[in-house]
This record gives sequence, structure tokens and C-alpha cells, in this order.
Amino acid sequence: MNFLEERIVMDGIVKEGNVLKVDSFLNHQMDIKLFDKMGEEYAKRFAGKPINKILTIEASGIGIASVVAMHFDCPVVFAKKTQSINLDGEMYTAEVESFTHKNVNHVIVSKRFLGPEDHVLIIDDFLANGCALMGLIQIVNQAGATVEGIGIAIEKGFQQGGQIIRNLGYQLESLAIIEEMDASNGEIKFRSQDK
Repeated sequence: MNFLEERIVMDGIVKEGNVLKVDSFLNHQMDIKLFDKMGEEYAKRFAGKPINKILTIEASGIGIASVVAMHFDCPVVFAKKTQSINLDGEMYTAEVESFTHKNVNHVIVSKRFLGPEDHVLIIDDFLANGCALMGLIQIVNQAGATVEGIGIAIEKGFQQGGQIIRNLGYQLESLAIIEEMDASNGEIKFRSQDK
């Protein structure tokens, strides 16, 4: 078991409906030392790639992406889910359906922060059906930038997202891939990753 899988077993809570609650360390209260270890691991897995931007989506991906960016010495851009008065100029947009929130958002990134010269590492906390990632990939493509890789904290391997993204040819690195989880006893089974 790797460091993230161990933490999920220790502090994660399995709920009905294939929901894994990791808010005590990942996406509400954040364990920055854990994020730093994640950043180290992504730096190994994407070594040699010319990454100069990290892209994520608000809100849960921002904390992880910020710490990961320190390992790549580059800025973080996050796709916003709402238009605000301080957003001006031209925007890239994509439609994203949320598995957790059961809604559709139009996410936006200012054209000032993403362009053809960018080599992007996409970072997010969860991968379920792949809708958020597909939206972020669409934004990178609109910008004429290059997706160098995708780093996910927790992938739900029993859902289709990971397979869809891998079938498109992207280097997808998930630190923990859950094969199955049982809300009745809290048991979680991980996919073996020989890394």
C-alpha cells in the first residue's frame, strides 16, 4: 500500500452511493505534508516533461495543485465555475458535469493565462466519470496548449473515467485507484500499481 492508500484506509469514510469521504485530509481540511508527498510523487512520474503550468478546477483541486506546482516551479491556473465581475477579457469555456454535486457547470479560464506555449499538467482530487477532466482537456485544446499529463489523487477504478482518459492516450497517474468499496463495512480494495 502506498502512502495515500494508507491514509484513505485510516481516515476515509465509505458512504452509500459509491461516495468516499476524505474531507479530514484532502478536500475540506487539507494535510499539506501529504500534499507535498503527492507533489514529490508526481514530480517522479512526470519527470522529463516540459511542464510550465498546472491546471485544475475549483474548488477541491486548488490546494493539491498549489503544493504540486512548487515541485514543478510553475504557476497554477484554476478553471472557475462562476463568472464574476473581476473576470474580464476573452475566456475559454467548457461544460462539466459534477459526479459529487450532481449538477452541470460552465467552467472558464481567462485566455491571458493559457496559450499555445503552455505545457500543462492537469491535477485534480478525484476521478470518477471523467467529466471534469474532459472539460479541462477541452480548455487546454482550445488554448492550443499541450496536455503533458494528468495527476489524480483518488481514482474510482470501478467507474469509466480512467479508462476513457487512458484510451485517449493521455498519461494518467492516479496515486490511489479504488477497485471497490463497501459502505456496510467500510472496506476499500485498491488496484495494484507497481510503480
